[in-house]
Amino acid sequence: MVGELEFEKPILELRKKITDLKEFTENTDVDLTAEIEKLESRLLKLEKEIYENIKPWDRVQIARFASRPTTLDYISLLFTDFFECHGDRTFGDDEAIVGGIAKFQGLPITIIGHQRGKDTKENIRRNFGMPHPEGYRKALRLMKQAEKFNRPIICFIDTKGAYPGKSAEERGQSEAIARNLLEMAGFTVPIICIVIGEGGSGGALALGVGNHLHMLENSTYSVISPEGAASILWKDAGLAKQAAESMKITAPDLKELGIIDRVIPEVKGGAHKDVKEQAGYIEKVLLDSLKELKKLNKDQLVEHRYNKFKRIGEISFLKDYIGAN
Repeated sequence: MVGELEFEKPILELRKKITDLKEFTENTDVDLTAEIEKLESRLLKLEKEIYENIKPWDRVQIARFASRPTTLDYISLLFTDFFECHGDRTFGDDEAIVGGIAKFQGLPITIIGHQRGKDTKENIRRNFGMPHPEGYRKALRLMKQAEKFNRPIICFIDTKGAYPGKSAEERGQSEAIARNLLEMAGFTVPIICIVIGEGGSGGALALGVGNHLHMLENSTYSVISPEGAASILWKDAGLAKQAAESMKITAPDLKELGIIDRVIPEVKGGAHKDVKEQAGYIEKVLLDSLKELKKLNKDQLVEHRYNKFKRIGEISFLKDYIGAN
């Protein structure tokens, strides 16, 4: 078992009960087949009810889950000949962002993504997936290289946000993020961004200015965490669950608002249940995106990206305007 999430507890308890009855049947002469079949039937219904009606706060928990697949997990399954590049040529190497050159279905690409750890030791090494400015400058260096050699850029987004510490601010965190936004807007190669976990604030947006922005079904994309929003709005971080409901930070909500292009379906219960199968879902979307974007020339790619971000907020603004008049 990969681990458990709070909303999955009824399912896990029922599974344990079924396992216990099966073991009891095997070790005794008592036949409990009918009871086991009833419980298995109830389990199927329970799984359908829970997994098809996942609440926003449950999706937040899945997105943050320690066992959730990371950028490097997907790189190993989706790409071949990956050559990781290090350093920003200014200060040093930031392991909260990984990137390099690889091949996708034989096509040379540049892949960049946030990288968090799966245990305490790795999280400390990766700074819990929160990049310093040198991480964003490394990403930009690789993007400029991709532009030079006409390689598509694929970005995986998975961070709580950029590191907010003193050292990061001293080295120009805000400028590094702003520079990425500016430069990404003008690149003349296809840029595809996929939110695979948490997409938090400017730290996520610094890898998010793409022609296509997709999200895994149980990922989140937001200017602030639900806890942070609850602290500001209601002075109580304990109301994070209510904040998550109202903030519209999940993939289905953001698709409806026109902020993302596609919701990538997840394995039942979350991507961590079967990483290989999940990579297959991502592969299909990447193939579709590349096929579509390859039809555009350099000027069209820049215009496509410009129009995409220009349209964000138009629908909700018009609805509010019409409603007020």
